[in-house]
Order: sequence, then C-alpha cells, then structure tokens
Amino acid sequence: MYLVTMLGNLLIILAVTSDSHLHTPMYFFFSILSMADIGFTSTTVPKMILDIQTHGRGISYVGCLIQLSSFNLFGCLDSVLLSVMAYDRFVAICHPLHYSVIMNPSLCSLLVLVSFLISLLDSQLHCLLMSQLTFCTNVEIPHFFCDPPQLLKLACNDASTNKILMYIIGAIFGGVPVSGILLSYTRIVSSILRVPSTSGRYKAFSTCGSHLSVVCLFYGTGLGVYFSSTVLHSSKKDAVASVMYTVVTPMLNPFIYSLRNRDIKRALQMFLRRTT
Repeated sequence: MYLVTMLGNLLIILAVTSDSHLHTPMYFFFSILSMADIGFTSTTVPKMILDIQTHGRGISYVGCLIQLSSFNLFGCLDSVLLSVMAYDRFVAICHPLHYSVIMNPSLCSLLVLVSFLISLLDSQLHCLLMSQLTFCTNVEIPHFFCDPPQLLKLACNDASTNKILMYIIGAIFGGVPVSGILLSYTRIVSSILRVPSTSGRYKAFSTCGSHLSVVCLFYGTGLGVYFSSTVLHSSKKDAVASVMYTVVTPMLNPFIYSLRNRDIKRALQMFLRRTT
C-alpha cells in the first residue's frame, strides 16, 4: 500500500509538471496535495515497516517529537490545501470570466506558501505542548506512531491543561479549513442552482466531483478515527482506524483524481508513452 501511494502520487506530480495543458491552478494545487500526501504517509509507514521487519519497536524521545511534528505538518497541510482547492473551484464556477485574473500564478504561489506556514505553526505548537510533558523511562505507546492523544495519556505529570490547549489548537487549525470548504461549496451550489439547463448544472458540478470525493474521504476517515478513539476505548482498534487515515486516504487520492478526470488520464498516458 505504501509503494502504491508513492507511485500513484509521484505519477500525478510528473504528469502535471510534464503536460503544459495541466499548468493551471487546479492541477498545481493537486500536485502540491500529492506531495503533502507523500510526506504524510512517509512520516509513519516506513518506520512501522522497519519495526515489523526488525522486531525493534523503539523510538527515541527526539525521534518521537520529530515524527509528531512531521505528522501534524503534513496532516494540516492536506487540510488547508483542500480548503484552498475549494476556493479555486468557487472562483472557477462563480466568477468564470475573472478566473485567470484572480487565480494568477502569484496568488497561487502565495496560497501554497501561506498553507505551509500555517501547517508549520500548527506542528510546532503541537511539538511545544508535547515537549512540556514529563515521561517515565521505557514508556510503551499503544500505537504504531507517536500520536498526541496517546502521549497525553502516558504523561507522568498533569496533562489536563495541555489536553485542553491541544483541542483548542485542533479546533482552530482544523475548523477554519472546514469552514472555508463549507462556505465555498455553499456559494458553488447556490450558483449552480441558478443555471437554467440541467446539462449546464451537471457540467459545472462535475468539475468539483473529484475534489469533493477527496474532501469526504479525508475528513470522513479523520472523523472515524476520532469517534473510534472516543467510543471504542481500545488502542488496538484505534490503531487499525488510524491506518485508514494515514495509509488508505493518501493511496486513494491519485486514483480518485485520475479515474474521474480525462485530462489527468490523458497526461498520464502521454507521460508513460514517453518513458517507454
């Protein structure tokens, strides 16, 4: 699954960069999302595979903080990029005549840079909160990576304040992108409903189909992990649910975009013909 994730996302990046017809804001953001997906799954899966093969399940304190920071960085970057892509679809559908002017290369680059800086801030805040905790030696984490909620449970000192702060940070950095996506799609739906013909409405909404599928998959699995950890109270089942979030979602994203998009399929075919 990890190799399929890497190959699928790399092919999407190569297809977008090699085909001049795909040098548009939508595909630019999608290639950045593919990079974020590679980073997101590479934060946890290679270490897990190595632990399984070597039967050595240890990780240092510094290594745990690095993994935690990287996981939050790429996870938050995925979320913010999905919000940016929703805004791109909003401009394309609601302001089609001004699309090329509004979504110019400078703004697209700025949006990606701001997304990265927001994600970096989120990851560093999580790292700072975890670094304030005190742990006993040889702590066993009932998970396949350094998951912040699991670390909070293992702290020797009182972690109630850190827990509250972590939920506040999660609500801000997770809630704002979700609000942006909902706002964009509210405006998109209201604009599409004003289109007189059925074929016109279908054509307008079909441009959002792939993005909407990825949004549902990303947040659906994320909510599934959250509810499983709060309802099941089983670390093993929580770890299994996290695999869906950290491995399955990044693996399926390239398939969703390529199968539902003729331009991506054509670019992939042309790229594979050139390489063979």
